[in-house]
Amino acid sequence: MTRRMLAYGTALAALAFVTLGSTAEAQDRRPIRVQMQSNFASTLKVLGDNAVYTSQIITKNTGGTVDVRFFEPGALVPAGQAFDSVASGALDAAWATPGFWTGKDIAFAVFSSVPFGPDGGEYLAWMKYGGGEKLMQALYAKYGIHSILCNLIAPEASGWFRKEIVNVEDLKGLKMRFFGLGANVMEKLGVSTQLLQAGEIFQALQLGTIDATEFSMPAMDLSLGFHQVAKFYYFPGWHQQSTFGDMIWNKAKWDTLSEVQKFQVTTACDAAVLNGFALSEYAQMGALKELQAKGVQLKMWDKKFMDTYHKAWEEVANEQTAKSPEFKKAWDSLKQFRSEYAVWRERGYVR
Repeated sequence: MTRRMLAYGTALAALAFVTLGSTAEAQDRRPIRVQMQSNFASTLKVLGDNAVYTSQIITKNTGGTVDVRFFEPGALVPAGQAFDSVASGALDAAWATPGFWTGKDIAFAVFSSVPFGPDGGEYLAWMKYGGGEKLMQALYAKYGIHSILCNLIAPEASGWFRKEIVNVEDLKGLKMRFFGLGANVMEKLGVSTQLLQAGEIFQALQLGTIDATEFSMPAMDLSLGFHQVAKFYYFPGWHQQSTFGDMIWNKAKWDTLSEVQKFQVTTACDAAVLNGFALSEYAQMGALKELQAKGVQLKMWDKKFMDTYHKAWEEVANEQTAKSPEFKKAWDSLKQFRSEYAVWRERGYVR
């Protein structure tokens, strides 16, 4: 009798194990469709390329169980409403950069790009191992959003101008499209800034709604045609030495994924970060040659300008630290990391 009961119990345990295993496997294979609207058009070099790549690599990495459908900017909701739409669940996911959401909290900018900030390797180290990504997730969580880093690009250019900028005073009164915290710096110098989406910039520049613009790096700027209106192209991009992009998910939608699927999506985005960084470095050589052939003058800010920009940035950073507790938390973390990292940066790299 005891032997029969023991055998019966063993069989039940085995059946339960198989059943649980089968249930877990079934959950991992359960198909989930995700509508992802990009803030960058698929035709835009580098950013558009990597947004499409992100949707494709996630679908492949999950064996199609997480089927990410790419949508162009504005296809589902206006590009400027992507954050609120993801937060509410009206949109499953969006592919953009945290720096677009500074209207919600200026602290988002620290997880995107900061003036005179780290290059790609140092920035990635802070985000992944120095606490940056945890702070970013905590900030997004307040809005019911889960973020995954899916892009990292190399330095950007500083901007396009219709006329040569000889003195700092030449900046005063200009209307300029500018991104992130760099816009606050330019405001200090008398520039009136606004943040336009990629597809809006050329027309604004052509019509004179803005006098100048920065957007990104040579390959992207070339594809947007700024050289047709402005011929003075300035470097270096002190305001964006490297820039993160992310895929933001409605948190409730994200939680429908199994743990295996979440791991697969996250590792796919790690691949997208690598792809974006490599592509952004590769694509600039030919673009610069083409721009020069089209009559664009490549200009470099001298020390006088760079010192002026840096001084204004320090003022902006101090002001935002005093205004926003979330900014202070993120900025203090990044500053501390950079001060400790400096011993390696100064000794390990040829400058």
